[in-house]
Amino acid sequence: MYKIKNFEGNDDVKVLKELGAFKVVEYQKDLSVDHASAQGAYYAAQMNVRKRQVVCDVSLSNITVQAGAMQWMVGDVKATTGLKGVGDFFGKTIRGKVTNESAIKPEYTGNGTLVLEPTYKHILLIDVDDWDGSMIIEDGLFLACDSELKHKAVMRSNISSSVMGGEGFFNLGLSGGGVVALESYVPKEELIEIELEDDELKIDGNMAIAWSGSLNFTVERSGKSLIGSAASGEGLVNVYRGTGKVLMAPVLR
Repeated sequence: MYKIKNFEGNDDVKVLKELGAFKVVEYQKDLSVDHASAQGAYYAAQMNVRKRQVVCDVSLSNITVQAGAMQWMVGDVKATTGLKGVGDFFGKTIRGKVTNESAIKPEYTGNGTLVLEPTYKHILLIDVDDWDGSMIIEDGLFLACDSELKHKAVMRSNISSSVMGGEGFFNLGLSGGGVVALESYVPKEELIEIELEDDELKIDGNMAIAWSGSLNFTVERSGKSLIGSAASGEGLVNVYRGTGKVLMAPVLR
């Protein structure tokens, strides 16, 4: 039995969103400052530059976390590797190498509370069921998820989408039912969601942070010819084709 005081009940802490076993809290002000840094901290808060944390209720779901993201936990919570054998170890090691994610993501089980490291990035809670059970995320955004979600390395449909699109050869794909927490450099209020139904989206730059696993991603010339691409001033564009959704930032990171 445990009680947590002066955390979520602190008048400086605001709960931004709850979804499944996850909760996002935000510190309205940075009170741990001295007189030399107080002015900068004040204006940072006014511009929505604030510390945020993910709080996980492990009694509701086993939680898989990016390596090194745990800050503290209380209750009967145990950390495991989440490995299911030698084959699983090698598979996760290879996937980690090609997706730029940690090879082994710890899995927390039991009955208690798990709190992740604070970040100044924006935290998105996404139900993968809302993406027809499959989504692909940009490198470096994964923070945590329900352990029921399956992870896989998704290879680009062609080499051009990696070499010319400013992307790696692989991205992290999530499938199944559950919630994922992503660290975004853009707040949810500014993200653009585009739903495609047997259509295509072309983006001049690496601005898509997540897209449905059902979509086909390639990199193509913006015009039908080299002359047309040169005339438009765009050159190459990222193309998402098919039926599904794309979550896009309004600016390049």
